Amino acid sequence: MTSIESFEKLLTPDELTVISSLTTPAKIQAFLDATPYSTDPIYRCPLRVIRERKAHCFDGALFAAAMLRRLGHAPRVIDMLPYNDDDHILAVYQIDGFWGCVAKSNFTVLRSREPVYRSLRELIMSYFDVFFNTVYEKTLRGYTVPLDLSAFDRFDWMTSDDCLEEVANRLDRIRRYTVITPEQIARLEPVDEKIYQAGLAGADTKGLFKPEKS
Repeated sequence: MTSIESFEKLLTPDELTVISSLTTPAKIQAFLDATPYSTDPIYRCPLRVIRERKAHCFDGALFAAAMLRRLGHAPRVIDMLPYNDDDHILAVYQIDGFWGCVAKSNFTVLRSREPVYRSLRELIMSYFDVFFNTVYEKTLRGYTVPLDLSAFDRFDWMTSDDCLEEVANRLDRIRRYTVITPEQIARLEPVDEKIYQAGLAGADTKGLFKPEKS
């Protein structure tokens, strides 16, 4: 039995109807956008996300990767690495050789991207000017190589929370790339007020990272 079959076998008829409706990356994103943001200090596997209808960035990325897998994509995630801010995780996929992603975020501007990017770096840099913390700092500094979650199939990552700490730990250990030099960091301007307000529209303040003031 495949991991997808094992996942679907545990779904109720109503849950399977919901999952079966997620036939495009945009529909997966819409599901995540309609899912309340979780401020709980726990990880939820994709099965718990559909059951409890709660997810934060990590949970949402794994759920998106599982749903993209149902559409024939490899279940891959990338960790975006900041300074003085929370990490942000993307479920990435390719169509005709171009990269796109699905993501759950407390910030409106850190969600999905269309599959129009020629490289992963190009995709990541599309977030640069809108990746900021609550003290107006642009915080993106790097990203990891993609992590293929099929490596965790033997631990049932789609239906069990037990291995999710190890998934997080693996993201901490895999190869990473920087996107900005120290000289460029020194020249960064604060985020624009209108972009700041747009990014925080509808945010759950309990889930916002509390940065140190520079």
